Amino acid sequence: MQKILIANRGEIARRIIRTAHRMGIATVAVHSAADADAPFVREAGQAVPLPGARAYLDADAIIAAAKRTGADAVHPGYGFLSENADFAKALKKAGLIFIGPPEAAMRVMALKDTAKAAMKKAGVPITPGYHGNDQSLVRLQKAAEGVGFPLLIKAVAGGGGKGMRSVHSADEFAENLMAAQREGETSFGNPAVMLEKLILRPRHVEVQLFADSHGNAVHLFERDCSLQRRHQKVIEEAPAPGLSDRLRHTLGIAAVTAAHAIGYAGAGTVEFILDLDTVDADGDPAFYFMEMNTRLQVEHPVTECITGEDLVEWQIRVARGEPLPKTQDELTITGHAVEARLYAEDPDSGFLPATGTLRHLAFGSGAGVRIDTGVETGSRIGLDYDPMIAKVIAHGATRSEAIDRLVGALDATIVDGLKSNRAFLARLADHPAFRAGDVDTGFIARHAADLGAPALCPPPVLLIAALGLGLPKAQPATIFERLAIRINLPAQTHVQLWWQDVLHDISLRSVGQDRWRIGGLAGVGEVTARRTGDHGLIIDLAGKLLPATVLLGDTTVDVRLAGQSWHLGTRPPRRASAGGGDGRVMAPMPGRVLSVDVAPGQAVAEGDRLLVLEAMKMEHRLLARQAGTVQALHIAVGDQVNDGMLLVEIG
Repeated sequence: MQKILIANRGEIARRIIRTAHRMGIATVAVHSAADADAPFVREAGQAVPLPGARAYLDADAIIAAAKRTGADAVHPGYGFLSENADFAKALKKAGLIFIGPPEAAMRVMALKDTAKAAMKKAGVPITPGYHGNDQSLVRLQKAAEGVGFPLLIKAVAGGGGKGMRSVHSADEFAENLMAAQREGETSFGNPAVMLEKLILRPRHVEVQLFADSHGNAVHLFERDCSLQRRHQKVIEEAPAPGLSDRLRHTLGIAAVTAAHAIGYAGAGTVEFILDLDTVDADGDPAFYFMEMNTRLQVEHPVTECITGEDLVEWQIRVARGEPLPKTQDELTITGHAVEARLYAEDPDSGFLPATGTLRHLAFGSGAGVRIDTGVETGSRIGLDYDPMIAKVIAHGATRSEAIDRLVGALDATIVDGLKSNRAFLARLADHPAFRAGDVDTGFIARHAADLGAPALCPPPVLLIAALGLGLPKAQPATIFERLAIRINLPAQTHVQLWWQDVLHDISLRSVGQDRWRIGGLAGVGEVTARRTGDHGLIIDLAGKLLPATVLLGDTTVDVRLAGQSWHLGTRPPRRASAGGGDGRVMAPMPGRVLSVDVAPGQAVAEGDRLLVLEAMKMEHRLLARQAGTVQALHIAVGDQVNDGMLLVEIG
């Protein structure tokens, strides 16, 4: 293998390039016009532009690019064509090496129903449900009655939470079925679904496995991916907290059994659901096979951190026909790792994707911190592709240390130019229940009240904000420069801060190197404070060290402390104009109107569904934020709408 063409983009393309170059293998990037200036394009040895936003799905163009550049292998990354058996077949026909599993194994696992049938035959437990071919409404309704409610509707070709709906009663079934079928057709070209018993307290635990063409298969332990929102993973960790050695071993054996059963080779992940409400005599929860991902996973870095192995290198070696680099007995776990997916999305608007240009992007760093990103300052994030900004990964000797490092890295990360879930991730990672390992897939919904922006601004935060404004911007280099600053420092500096319409007038007086006397904050006298880098600040408050991040805007101060974030103003807040637009429902993002559920003159209550918008191949329900009467509709079914467009008026 001399040259690899990477049929993907963003951070996974950069990840593959790093390993290939370290192994002395040349690389070729293919890219759409939107990605022409992306970092992965610069970093590859060669780059080939492909037409259209769907460039990464154009198998013929990708194969032609490989031939033209002399590549002898193709790495598909994840997403796009990575699990497409027809693509693997076409590469083989063209004389190219597919850095992935055999075509036949991919076909078995491509659809959830055939995968479950294969696992049932192999003796791997599967979730009770309906996996039949009859997709008529009558048959599915009858099957739903047999499975019982609550149940889960899942697109057989689905992934990433698309085409998945939970149903708690018979009268909800038909509507949710049609929504799941639409998403399955839109996202995967297949509307077929299956039905499964809905496990009310599930954990999502997956096992990383590898197999080679010589009949060897091993697992590289498990990851917990239970922290999810709308069935999409938010935070992953390895190893899974709280598993007994017996259960960990059993899951690993089940994953390897699955690989042997389908003649697997390469990297794969077997995903299991653990039912916390059904435990055996040893206290271990029941587990069921959910699906197998026949590719590298987004969350593979946490496995690399705890094993010390390069999984991309393993993929390349297996594709070259080599045996696995290590046996099962040679693989061990060292420490703990946690990964958070940093997305361009707005947590205050239902986590809808955000678009825009990254005016400034910087990440926290330090011991055990790893950043995998495909963008940089100046990059634009649009709606053509997944809005991931980066994966923030932290590794430590213990789970607690790994979480501390993750929270610190998130606190120090700067995303300027568009909205992101950074603050949400920091609050999530620092939540006491997560730190205690009390996780299941309902965690985020159950703790939603704790995961929003803080309602109060305690005195230490006001102190940090004031010092962030009042301290010299950088530590002078010499003692003469420091002396000059102290001589010229105003006798007393006043800082005005607004938090939720309340003014806080705080005074700062220098009383020695890094020592400050504080006025205007009850219970705060003298403190020691110094800057650490451009945005870091560390304060000794009554013997307690408070490391914080402070970001100064033209009229704002952002304080990040222990996973929480506060946004303060340095000027009085603007008052909303009379007759503001609470009743004006605007498009939160570009998309297509799938349905309109109200009419002019209709009375609506707060929380009533107004319309359904399709964007990023998923359906987003827009709800009334106030009770009233629909005064006007500005859209119809099928309309394309722009971000911020007025859709409905309620009076």
